[in-house]
Amino acid sequence: MPVYLDYNATAPVRPEAAQAVADALQEVGNASSVHRFGRGARRRVEDAREAVAALIGCKPSTLVFTSGGTEANNMALRGSRAERLLVSAGEHDSVLRVPGAEPVPLRPDGRIDLDALATALAADPRPALVSVMLANNETGTIQPVAEVVEVARRHGARVHCDAVQAPGKIAVDAAALGVDLMTLSAHKLGGPQGAGALAILDDGPLAGLLTGGGQERGFRAGTENVAAIAGFGAAAERARAELDRMREFGRWRDRLEAEARAFGPAVRVHGADAPRLPNTSCLGLAGVRAETQVMALDLDGVAVSSGSACSSGKVHPSHVLRAMGLGEDAAGSAVRVSLGWASAAGDVDRFLESWGRLARRHAPADSAA
Repeated sequence: MPVYLDYNATAPVRPEAAQAVADALQEVGNASSVHRFGRGARRRVEDAREAVAALIGCKPSTLVFTSGGTEANNMALRGSRAERLLVSAGEHDSVLRVPGAEPVPLRPDGRIDLDALATALAADPRPALVSVMLANNETGTIQPVAEVVEVARRHGARVHCDAVQAPGKIAVDAAALGVDLMTLSAHKLGGPQGAGALAILDDGPLAGLLTGGGQERGFRAGTENVAAIAGFGAAAERARAELDRMREFGRWRDRLEAEARAFGPAVRVHGADAPRLPNTSCLGLAGVRAETQVMALDLDGVAVSSGSACSSGKVHPSHVLRAMGLGEDAAGSAVRVSLGWASAAGDVDRFLESWGRLARRHAPADSAA
C-alpha cells in the first residue's frame, strides 16, 4: 500500500469534513438570502465559523472566510495600508512576494532574528506591518511570535501571523500570542482545499481585496463557498478534539530522526535546534538532490516533499534553508516528512526502509552534513 507522508502540503480530507461538504452541497439557498433556504446555508457557515474560531481561541465574529491561506495572507499584507512590510525570510511565497516586502533574517536554528527586526523597525518610523509565520512549513520550526509582537509594539507596528501549519498540530491561542491578524487554511488539517480564513483581531485599518455584495462584513465580497466552509468547520472541530494525539506523532518523529541519523554522517536534521511541530521532519542527505530522493521514494510507494520550490519549471534550493545559512548544495538536498491524522507507526518504518536504501546507495561514506 502507498504511504502518504506529505501532510504539510495537504492532509487527506477527514471523513467528517467530507460528510459536511456532501451535506452542504444539498443546500439550495444562497447564504445571503433571507428565506428559509438561505438561512439554512447561513447556519452552516456560522456553525463553521464558531468551530474554526474555537481552534485558535478567538471570537467567531473576527473570522473572514477566504479561498485559502494565500488569499488571506494577501488580504492581510496588501489590505493593511502599512507603509512598510517586514517579513521573516522563511515565509511562504504568498508573503515574501507581496510587493515591497522586506525580508528579516533568520537565525541558524530557523527562528527570526529579533535583534535584526528591532533594528529594521527603528531605522524607519513609517507605519509598519510585521509578518511572521507561527510554524514553518518546511522545517516545522515554531517562531517566537509573542516576542515578535513585543518588539513590534515598541515601534508601533502591527503583526500578522501566517498560522496555516500550526492549528491541529499544536495548541494555538491567538489572544495569548497578541497578533493583530492571523491566517488559517482548511486543507492543512483535513478540510477541503479552497477554504481559508483571516482572523482580524484588532481594529486597525484593513481593506478587502474584492468588492461586490458585502459578504464577510465587507472584507471578502462574493457568495460564500458554503460546502468548503462547512468542511473547514468539521475538520477544525475534529482536529481540536484530537490535538493530544500529536504527542504520539512527536515520538514517531523523534524515532524517525534517530534512525535516519544512524545511516551515516551525510544525514542532517534541519531545524532540530529549535522548538518544532511534532509531525514534521526536514532531513538532509548530502550528495543526493532532493528531487532524486522524492522520485525514488515515490517509485517505492512513499510520498514526501522536496525542500525545494518549483517555479516556472526550474527547481531551486529551499529559500528557508538558505535563509538559515545553509549552502546551495545542502539546501537542495533536503526532503520533508510530515505526519498527520491518518498516519500509522508503520508509515515511519516504510519511510526508513525506503530512504535507508537510498542513503546507503547514494551518500558518500565520508560526506559532511
